[in-house]
Amino acid sequence: MAFNLLNKDINTLTCPALVVFSKASAQKDKLAKVTHNELAKHLTDAIEEKTITGKHQEAITFREYNVEGYRHLIVIGLGKENEITHESVRQSMASAFEAIKALNVKEAAVHFDGITASKKDAADFAQAVAEGLVLTSYVFDELKASAKNKKESDEITVHIVTKLATDKAIKAAFSEGLVLGNVVNFSRRLGDMPGNLMTPTILADSTVAAAKGIANLKVTVWDKARIKKERMGGLLGVAQGSDQEPRFIIMEYKGAAASKKPVCFVGKGLTFDCGGISIKPSSGMEEMKYDMCGGANVIGTMLAIAQLKLKVNAVGLVASTENLVNGSATKPGDVHTARNGKTFEINNTDAEGRLILADALSYATELAPQMICDAATLTGAMVVALGNTHTGYFTRNNALKNKVEKAAVESGEWVWHMPLTDFHVKDMKGTYADLSNMSYSKGAGSATAAAFLEQFVGEEIPWAHFDIAGTGWAVGNRLPYSPKKGASGVMIRTFVEIAKSYV
Repeated sequence: MAFNLLNKDINTLTCPALVVFSKASAQKDKLAKVTHNELAKHLTDAIEEKTITGKHQEAITFREYNVEGYRHLIVIGLGKENEITHESVRQSMASAFEAIKALNVKEAAVHFDGITASKKDAADFAQAVAEGLVLTSYVFDELKASAKNKKESDEITVHIVTKLATDKAIKAAFSEGLVLGNVVNFSRRLGDMPGNLMTPTILADSTVAAAKGIANLKVTVWDKARIKKERMGGLLGVAQGSDQEPRFIIMEYKGAAASKKPVCFVGKGLTFDCGGISIKPSSGMEEMKYDMCGGANVIGTMLAIAQLKLKVNAVGLVASTENLVNGSATKPGDVHTARNGKTFEINNTDAEGRLILADALSYATELAPQMICDAATLTGAMVVALGNTHTGYFTRNNALKNKVEKAAVESGEWVWHMPLTDFHVKDMKGTYADLSNMSYSKGAGSATAAAFLEQFVGEEIPWAHFDIAGTGWAVGNRLPYSPKKGASGVMIRTFVEIAKSYV
């Protein structure tokens, strides 16, 4: 797909399809308004008959309309003027892209100037338009035989037409939207790949390939021998049950002075999780290829930070393995030692994500960063608590909490601050080791998991844990620009905004 900003008068362009916008009236009895003045006259009947209502995400297609040099006309609802945000624009662009695709045309124009009359919102909306289009264009079909017959000529080109196309802020915002959309789609693909085609080694190799040629971005991959040498007992312990070797991926971006401490992002990279000896039920187990979405999204975050050339130093760390069952697999009751020297007894081998993150967080702590954020599909308890709308996050640092909340507003992603107390820490004390990987108390499974992770982060380092078990995949029923069942790429946009706050 190709999406570009075009500095041209929409009325002088000839194109198979045109997308214009409508807005609902704030007053109940008043009619909607189509934002293209000339076309509004042609659409009077449709407006008066309330075929066009301006309702958010409404998509009305007029085939063979043949007006103003356009064969087909699409009218997309933005909602009420005072309720339009960058997130609602992002969602409306999903409706626009699907309508364009349904027409089976290869080219379309979007009347961007109809979205907002206020120049102060134009940059945010330009970024949202780019993100909405790119994110909605994602399709994971490369493993189907039909995908081999695809041609470049089948691709759709969408022109975002605006008189503001030469404005530096608009151009920069649109370009950023394209970058973010593309890295999210890259991370989605990592998550959507089945476990046999996305092993820890393939994940590491894919990261190296994606980073190639990006200025100031370095990728280092530790193999099993190096992981053992580096005393990562949690990662090695989980990997024991698999024939696939584990990998520890280190991404380093230098965008600021060497003396400036980095920001650090840590991801769980379980490329498949059957639960180990504490095996999961078979129903739905195929979805456990998504247990590496935290790691995939940290990789995407680092690619975005580097491509946007943020003036910050950043490190991304992904601990990657499979959690399977063989004669060498970790058994319930076994004790392993993390990189920082703390021991933990394994009372449930399906609580493995926290074990590999323990080593990654210990390593992150040694870097003395300005802050650490980790992302992991960690607990089913988070799905029970928040479903697939909000990502629950844990932090005891108020300054970082404020940064997270502000970043989420800027990105349009929903987060919810969850409780983390010393009581949760006590629940994770071990009987025969320093810690247990399961709580001895009932309930609060997400909080006790966060309390376990906290034991591997330096006390002086601001840290936030994001549990994406509910939002890492299958959020298309909430977000129209996300796949119905596939990986979402959640938190990449928010993590990039957090990184910006340290520039």
